[in-house]
Amino acid sequence: MNKKLVLIDGNSVAYRAFFALPLLNNDKGVHTNAIYGFAMMLEKILNEEKPSHVLVAFDAGKTTFRHETFSEYKGGRQKTPPELSEQFPYIRELLKAYGISQYELENYEADDIIGTLSKQAEENGFEVRIVSGDKDLTQLASNHTTVLVTRKGVTDIEAYTPSHIQEKYGLTPEQIIDMKGLMGDASDNIPGVPGVGEKTAIKLLKQFETVEKLLQSIESVSGKKLQEKLETYKDQALMSKQLATIYRKAPVNINISEIDYTGPHPEKLISLFRELGFQSLLEKLDDRVEPEVKELATIDFKVVEEITEDMLQQDSALYVEIIEDDYQLAPILGIGLVNGSGNYYLPMDVVKSSSIFKSWLEDESMRISVYDAKRTIVSLQKLGFLVNSIDFDLLIASYLLNPSENIQDFSDVAKAHQYDEVLPDDVVYGKGAKRTPLSDEERAEHIVRKALAMFQLKEKLIDELKQNEQYELFTNLEMPLSRILGEMESMGVALDSNRLKEMGEEIKAQLNEIEQKIYQLAGEKFNINSPKQLGVILFEKLGLPVIKKTKTGYSTSADVLEKLQSKHEIVDQILTYRQLGKLQSTYIEGLLKVVNPETGKVHTRFNQALTQTGRLSSTDPNLQNIPIRLEEGRKIRQAFVPSVKDWVMFSADYSQIELRVLAHISGDERLIEAFQHNLDIHTKTAMDVFHVDKDAVTSNMRRQAKAVNFGIVYGISDYGLSQNLGITRKEAGEFIERYFKSYPQVKQYMDEIVQVAKQQGYVTTLLHRRRYIPEITSRNFNVRSFAERTAMNTPIQGSAADIIKKAMVDMAERLKEEKLQARLLLQVHDELIFEAPEDEIEILKEIVPDVMEHAIELKVPLKVDYAYGPTWYDAK
Repeated sequence: MNKKLVLIDGNSVAYRAFFALPLLNNDKGVHTNAIYGFAMMLEKILNEEKPSHVLVAFDAGKTTFRHETFSEYKGGRQKTPPELSEQFPYIRELLKAYGISQYELENYEADDIIGTLSKQAEENGFEVRIVSGDKDLTQLASNHTTVLVTRKGVTDIEAYTPSHIQEKYGLTPEQIIDMKGLMGDASDNIPGVPGVGEKTAIKLLKQFETVEKLLQSIESVSGKKLQEKLETYKDQALMSKQLATIYRKAPVNINISEIDYTGPHPEKLISLFRELGFQSLLEKLDDRVEPEVKELATIDFKVVEEITEDMLQQDSALYVEIIEDDYQLAPILGIGLVNGSGNYYLPMDVVKSSSIFKSWLEDESMRISVYDAKRTIVSLQKLGFLVNSIDFDLLIASYLLNPSENIQDFSDVAKAHQYDEVLPDDVVYGKGAKRTPLSDEERAEHIVRKALAMFQLKEKLIDELKQNEQYELFTNLEMPLSRILGEMESMGVALDSNRLKEMGEEIKAQLNEIEQKIYQLAGEKFNINSPKQLGVILFEKLGLPVIKKTKTGYSTSADVLEKLQSKHEIVDQILTYRQLGKLQSTYIEGLLKVVNPETGKVHTRFNQALTQTGRLSSTDPNLQNIPIRLEEGRKIRQAFVPSVKDWVMFSADYSQIELRVLAHISGDERLIEAFQHNLDIHTKTAMDVFHVDKDAVTSNMRRQAKAVNFGIVYGISDYGLSQNLGITRKEAGEFIERYFKSYPQVKQYMDEIVQVAKQQGYVTTLLHRRRYIPEITSRNFNVRSFAERTAMNTPIQGSAADIIKKAMVDMAERLKEEKLQARLLLQVHDELIFEAPEDEIEILKEIVPDVMEHAIELKVPLKVDYAYGPTWYDAK
């Protein structure tokens, strides 16, 4: 058997992934960049190394035996950002799903566990691979142990063998410890000898071999100053070497035979990847997983040759089967119908030719249950059927009862409510390359089972909604909204493709111009998209201060460049170059790809049952993400135009809705007063926090106050705020503290809502939307902290979502009442976008703010700003 052990430095790889990748979130708001990076690293190592044994070692705590030698060991390290801390429990879950052992040992570091086990493994004839983001472990390299150090990101790896170390430093692996003893290590707060850097240390070790031999021969060292330093810091050098030495006899009580690797648990991985939103990793798993197929109870159903009146009862469940994501284009495969008279499968040729089925769908007195009303309305409308009879939506009801449920298809919803007589679509149809055609009988049975599940679950879910005080939210808000969203999707929004193409040409010209400016400022041509080449230009040729280094060289990430903007004009040019490049590829070219050739419009899909806060999102294309910071990004909205000649676009936007909701929910008198007197809330916050008069508030003070105002709503940490404002974490922490002193009832609300969440396990919005937060009682500090921030934020963000949804429903009614031609096209964050004839604009100027500002009555006024013009851009 091939005996190969892979040992992974868990903390180091997690840190490397967190700082290498941008902050990512899943749809539940959990930060995922470190987990994703860790998973990518595991995929690479497991596939390339094919180990027989694997273990991930973690640090057990802040204090180790090294602190007895030097109490300040690792003393300079900042507290772990909460955005990373909250990811460690998921990394541990990830390892369990991969079937990988994990271990930590009190009073020792992960390095010591790895050092001890690698020694044991070598003695037992194993090949060893050590994976870390830290070069300290390269001291363990030997003829049988290779240390793989992550460089850029986590999948670019440099392999350290004794020969590679010799080639790179001219040293042996054991001398890496001596090098650390001399030069020290700022990240671990190992002092070394002041003034001795890597070059000097290597030069000395090539001459004297070890720290001990060097210190016995100080008089042979060239340079009097260096001799004096070595004499002065003799003891410190020896102590530093001791601190840097990995202890290879740690009392590890796990045997190598216990950490054998037999492969991942695919079902666990699928569940975790789905929860975290790792779509690309999910797709890679498809080929590895053979799903278990449950034996289902038999059902009776009839394949209909003609639809008759007795089949079309008032209380019925109707399931429309479309298995493609884009139901606007995909065909309906068949329809299941279940009611008191029986179970029926309706083939599409029968459906299309039935006038009584058409009349039944249009009859508002019918009470039809469906799954995803919006999808049902849009797909049937393509066939010329107007659906007026839907009164229950299983998907929306289930979503309201528990928005954290991981829903991939119909069977997930059914299982969530203890109904397991429906197989997942992937099992029935197969997926991707494994998709196989079904017999008519098999497909018919699968579709009827879904309709039967809806028919049997309806009353149960309605009872639960009523118990939760959510039935009104369901019937008066979400159900009518699904119809409105369906109409918006079918309507689409017109796109001026020629204007988009012109913008693409303009951006290309700008990119060429900026490229030449960058070459001119750099004094040479180079690959601007290469971080390595760019790093050399900025930090070596132009001598800009180094902010952050990666294993491959200098970091040129956006946050680094933003800190260098005032140092050299080339930086601004590079940032603009990158932003324009993204606009060109993602938005200009991306939008042109999704224009429907028949309608000349984009028909985005609104996700009504996705986010845990109740916010709508949109896909194919995601119109909520069009960048507006850069003028060129805002200009993309010029391509969104009315679909009727001489009509105009009309946009209405809630002003600071989440802060107004915060004022209402917290009851903070200062916040309420500010909004009631129509004060600029960011200026007011700056006045309160900095204790200055209005005239003394600078633009920078207001900017900082604005960041805190919006950050508080999202439970921002000192780390998050420091990143936003480019200040230290200490300054950010003091700023947050001053904010809470200025607005004490906001702090009181934050504390109280956490207690409420702990007592009842969930928080609610103003309209009783719930979000369950079971992690709030976790014994793990990091998990609990994230849950507490979620509890603070959800009632605010969720209530804002409720308000704009209510405004959409009320607005649809008002447009009908006023008999206007104006149409609601889009909802983007807190903004509603309409198209309307020019002669209706005066009416819209009155009724749109009126409806939106009175959607819900708060202790503070809701404020709506509006604008209109020939394009969406002009209506901002």
